[in-house]
Amino acid sequence: MKKLTFATALVGAVAFSGVAAAQVAVFATNPQGSLGYRTGIAVAKTVTAKADGITGRPQPMGGSTNYIPIVNRGEVDFGFSNGMETLFAYKGIKTFEGRPHPNLRMVGRMFPLRTGMATVADMGVTSVKDLHKLKGKRITSEYTSLSIIETFIKGTLANANLSYADFKPVPVSGFAKGMFALGEGKTDITWISLGSGAGRKVNTQLRGRGGIVYFDMDTSPEAVARFKEHMPAAKIVLESNTKMPGIKKPTNIVEIDYVLFTHKGVSDEMVYKITKALATNKAHLAKSMGAFNRLKPETFAEPNMAPYHPGALKAIKELGLKMGS
Repeated sequence: MKKLTFATALVGAVAFSGVAAAQVAVFATNPQGSLGYRTGIAVAKTVTAKADGITGRPQPMGGSTNYIPIVNRGEVDFGFSNGMETLFAYKGIKTFEGRPHPNLRMVGRMFPLRTGMATVADMGVTSVKDLHKLKGKRITSEYTSLSIIETFIKGTLANANLSYADFKPVPVSGFAKGMFALGEGKTDITWISLGSGAGRKVNTQLRGRGGIVYFDMDTSPEAVARFKEHMPAAKIVLESNTKMPGIKKPTNIVEIDYVLFTHKGVSDEMVYKITKALATNKAHLAKSMGAFNRLKPETFAEPNMAPYHPGALKAIKELGLKMGS
């Protein structure tokens, strides 16, 4: 696969015009319509506007499970993923067992991503403590283009002291497919990102049945410990915004970092400029995507799923940001 960048073509074109060429930074994202794609658009716009001499371009792909290896090979400059998947991929554990990706390098945290396991309101179950009442029901599984989602579901089932063996798995190819399966009546339980476009669409589809509802997770020490066995880099948080689809009342759901990573071979200068542009332009990012209102520059460099790129480290040190341990 050829490296997905227009930089070489641009250099050739401007050789005849005498005009200085902008470098092109390609950002691999999840498919169009997904939260990952909207993140890529917001980042590309901010990079183009705020990183001198660099043009950002989002490149939608099948899912991070597919494009993490592509970034690791240096065929795409940057990629987005949840922090746990980045950690697993770098180390070659869990969903990437035996397949380490040693060339991945961290750039920083984009925002904390809130997400969770959901069902249809008329199923009558709103808490994992009552999830046993849905034993034998259909639940999405596999997620071939984003396999970490199955791990998220396993963690939530473990929180309820249950497992996939207690349900009827419904294999899906990707994250959006899993969400849409609920709206199309093909499953009873699935995983939905809070506030996502796909999640809102499914909620509208199911309006006649009360819409979607997230399962309230168990925060007892024992239940959290079972959850952490599957999701060590995630935490359970209370979501109180009842204007969000699926949040009928304050509900404990999952929060995990959504991060930007790169390849060790990307130039220090490019990564430096992009890191600085993203860490200092929260308002510009948030204009394109509201989730960036949750970006906290002071914690931009806290996630430590893989080594930081030297260019990112230079920007982080200049800005006086705290590094994760």
